[in-house]
Amino acid sequence: MKEIKIPIGRSGFADIRENGYYYIDKSGLIRELLRTDGRQVTLITRPRRFGKTLGMSMLSEFFDIRKDSRELFEGLSIAGEKSLCEKWMNRYPVIFLSFKSVDGLDFAKAYEKLAAVFSDLYKDHLYLMDSEKLDPFSRETFCQVASQKTTQGLLENSLLNLTRMMQAHYGKPVILLMDEYDVPLAKAGDNGYYREMLDVMKGIMQAVKDNGALKFAVITGCLRIAKESIFTGTNNFVPDTISGTRLHEYFGFTQEEVNQLLRDTGLTDDTEVIKEWYDGYHFGDFDVYCPWDVMNHVERLMLDPGAKPAGYWKNSSDNGIIRSFIDVAGDTITKKLETLLSGGYVVERVEEDLTYQDLLSSEANLWSMLYLTGYLTPVREERLQSPLPEDCVALGIPNREIREDFYHAFFAGIFAGAGYAVESNREHGEGRSDIVVQDYSGDRAAVFEIKYAGSQEGLQKSCEEAVAQIDDRMYGEVFQDDYSRVICYGVAFYKKRCLVKCKECL
Repeated sequence: MKEIKIPIGRSGFADIRENGYYYIDKSGLIRELLRTDGRQVTLITRPRRFGKTLGMSMLSEFFDIRKDSRELFEGLSIAGEKSLCEKWMNRYPVIFLSFKSVDGLDFAKAYEKLAAVFSDLYKDHLYLMDSEKLDPFSRETFCQVASQKTTQGLLENSLLNLTRMMQAHYGKPVILLMDEYDVPLAKAGDNGYYREMLDVMKGIMQAVKDNGALKFAVITGCLRIAKESIFTGTNNFVPDTISGTRLHEYFGFTQEEVNQLLRDTGLTDDTEVIKEWYDGYHFGDFDVYCPWDVMNHVERLMLDPGAKPAGYWKNSSDNGIIRSFIDVAGDTITKKLETLLSGGYVVERVEEDLTYQDLLSSEANLWSMLYLTGYLTPVREERLQSPLPEDCVALGIPNREIREDFYHAFFAGIFAGAGYAVESNREHGEGRSDIVVQDYSGDRAAVFEIKYAGSQEGLQKSCEEAVAQIDDRMYGEVFQDDYSRVICYGVAFYKKRCLVKCKECL
């Protein structure tokens, strides 16, 4: 068997293809998008870690007029579309930018990072400074953005201006690829400067509104922020969400793709475990796995065949959305959460046109947010006990990994509500502990590792595994110099049952 190299944390299509990393062919996305190339803007919304950035990188490599991408796509399904490749491959100027790095505790810091994104984007197109097709005023504007010496108004127009400069230079309209467009708004909502960031993003989105320099645009994010009128005035705007559309198989791994991966890596004995932990997402008519989870666990199994499944998706960020949910939970919400954790489902109206500022405004918005961000997924019709009311969706927890995340968040919410300082999924010792609770006045710290048992009989074993993980990865040792008492807890859940084992870490 040839060596299999699993790409972890790599979202560059050229990097993966040129360096021989394992790639599951998603090039059919190109063909599907071009079936409707008359659409000015396609907005693709999916939860994080479902391959949006890699898909956008692939599109950039395929269309970019500055590149010769034939070797990158050799052997992929799109290469068999000869007439399509002749017409489209490396035939258009492309703008590819991502907003995933735009973060900050205040607007000034986030705005600085946003300006840096556009500075880097302009520097990627420095050839325009030598273009005879650009007038002196355009060159001056280019220099200001590239050097981060812009006014807010100029920054808001920088994307629109760049499309016009590139069209003038190439004599062709531009394909715009915008990744993680809603990250600046999500971070702004978390840190209290939502309205300021919203005004800036509205300005930037002028580039997709009646822009004659635009061939078409593809935009990705987690939410469809239509309530804020961020896309108002955009002609032929088509959202592609997790509820029902045609692109589902291109974001996430299908069962057939996972089966092939496991055959190629010699891990077919792990098929059922991987399915239990990382499958269960229902996007339209497709059932898909989370790619981030599958790739991480396959790589881990290749290094250690005895490796146990872990919460890779959870560990890529905190569970702040569930925590926000639990913070406002009343008796009704709590009962519904208990139903979900016991393997049942809840029936709710889902609102897809949410904003990050709407999250805590109603219970309905909370359920919608959990659905749109991947913590809940639609339940298939065969599981329903009765017909659904109009405009309602039956929602359940997709897999074992997410069920652990819910238990985790429950624990964190309980301690935070009691007034303790709580940290979740932070690096301690030689890994990430689930929860650390610090009692400053009592000079104590508690470390929790949480496991979900597959059965009531498995509670004891799962609890012992949780305690062993705390020992093996030395989660408690980092606190021994700061607290006189450090207590470590292994916690195992099965539906509504719980088993706890504790030991002194000192």
